[in-house]
Amino acid sequence: MSSAACLSLLLVLVCHQQSTSGSHVLVNQTSSVEPNTTRAMISLSNNDECDLVMNLSAADRCAFVKNTPDCSMQDGFINYLRVAFCLLPPNLTPLTITLCIIWLLFLFVILGLMASKFFCPNLSAISTSLHLTHNVAGVTFLALGNGAPDIFSAMAAFSHPHTAGLAIGALFGAGIFVTTVVAGSVALVKPFAVASRPFLRDVTFYMVAVFWTFLMLYRGTTTLSEILGYLGLYVVYVLTVIISAYIYNRQKHAMNSSVRNVEPIPAEFHSSDSSDDDLPSLNAGTIQQEYESEYRPLLPYSESTSQILLSSLNPVDNRKWRRKSRSWRVLKVLKTPLEVLLLLCIPVVDPDKEDKNWRRPLNCLHLITAPLVCVLAFQSGIYGDYMIQGQFPLWLLIFLLGFFLSAIVFCSTTNDHPPKYHALFALLGFLVSAVLISAAAAEVVSLLHMLGVVLSLSNTVLGLTLLAWGNSIGDCFSDITIARQGYPRMAIAACFGGIIFNMLFGVGLGCLVQMLKTHYYVQFELEGLLTWILAGSLGLSLVLSFVIVPLCRFHLGRTYGCFLLVFYGVFLVIALLTEFGMIHIE
Repeated sequence: MSSAACLSLLLVLVCHQQSTSGSHVLVNQTSSVEPNTTRAMISLSNNDECDLVMNLSAADRCAFVKNTPDCSMQDGFINYLRVAFCLLPPNLTPLTITLCIIWLLFLFVILGLMASKFFCPNLSAISTSLHLTHNVAGVTFLALGNGAPDIFSAMAAFSHPHTAGLAIGALFGAGIFVTTVVAGSVALVKPFAVASRPFLRDVTFYMVAVFWTFLMLYRGTTTLSEILGYLGLYVVYVLTVIISAYIYNRQKHAMNSSVRNVEPIPAEFHSSDSSDDDLPSLNAGTIQQEYESEYRPLLPYSESTSQILLSSLNPVDNRKWRRKSRSWRVLKVLKTPLEVLLLLCIPVVDPDKEDKNWRRPLNCLHLITAPLVCVLAFQSGIYGDYMIQGQFPLWLLIFLLGFFLSAIVFCSTTNDHPPKYHALFALLGFLVSAVLISAAAAEVVSLLHMLGVVLSLSNTVLGLTLLAWGNSIGDCFSDITIARQGYPRMAIAACFGGIIFNMLFGVGLGCLVQMLKTHYYVQFELEGLLTWILAGSLGLSLVLSFVIVPLCRFHLGRTYGCFLLVFYGVFLVIALLTEFGMIHIE
């Protein structure tokens, strides 16, 4: 959804402000249980004290926000509630919302940029160094890379009592968005026959994950053993993918041996159990090498250290710049300062390049900047002011150690050849990008919580709309692009395979982190109808896909695509009507 559409939606909603109904979290120590078995109550209800600020006069709101502990957000670098009610005057509320929407869009750009340019390439380099197969890497490292914004947003939302509704709304809302809008758009762009067994496998596992989540919400409680089993379901899914791929390859090899000199293998057999059939015959490494060799100088030429540093900090490819459209160039200019800052802090290892993206001066600089960024950004910068024994700042110690290590690497390496331990820079880049993505996700969650208070909207509806759209819009465009290029099976496999990981790890890790922090059980108390509409709509969409697609002989056409888009539109209307109290249960 475009920024204008998001802004229009919020401006309409602010004109219809009503009291909050649904999804907030309270951590209470109940007296009805024994002292040693006190449980953390995660209550999705409408008793968030901070929401009462909108019932006060404009002059009293700033004092209420400052004096109410419920309004102090531990995560995030900025207290957005104080910005909204103390920094800007009350008559500028529309301007406040507009600025927040712009900043929210910028945060989504940061999340997408860090995931695509730094997090995923380093994960790919790690999987290459570990010699993992494509199937294993696809359902582990690639799924983690693609779902990083969703996972970190869910963990950030679960970390604070009042924002767990954002996680539930975002995970369920993103699931509905991907399985209806994205899958329907792929079917509209490129009608195709889906791979039968992988499709049924992915939908089945996702239905099990949704049903398990529904049971936890319905029972209102979950334990450590259940969360570990919940996370173990993804391990079972990975093993199923590996085993099915192994059986498929054995059958394919046997079929090739038996009919090698008779006739080619039928296309139906190829489409039965492999989502890799749509991959191009040339891998990315071969294409990259041919692309670079075309512009390789005829005579030997070696750049100086300063030239290597400047060229490695330039995120603009002149050859690509000439081929791209004007809109792409404008967006690239806007993102360039951010990319330069990230290039200064995050190393990237590219195993497809001949030098594996070894940049000696920049990589040595990374040994200083990367640890510093981790210390200053981890858990919203709480270690930035930490003093060792009350005398020596932690960040200065990290700086001195990084400087010493950087000097050793610089003196023991050359500009032309990467060292044997260059793969360790991929691990460093993975850690730094993960910390920065987590910090950006915490800012998104804090900002959405403020918007929920100002607009009198529940966290659940913000999660299923803005947070779900922001985290999924990149997947939508990338999957549609892949489908247009002639690989719709790859796109539809990404639709269902990635959200299984997001659901299991988003809820599982979120609850696990909450348990480790509080040392209590996690109990859900749901009082809002909107949560059940979310769970029911997601389950219904999966059941319909599980039934309709086989009845259509696994052919996804434009009629099915239109049906999925209409389904999402109906769901969104019902969800918003429920949020504003027009649909309710007596």
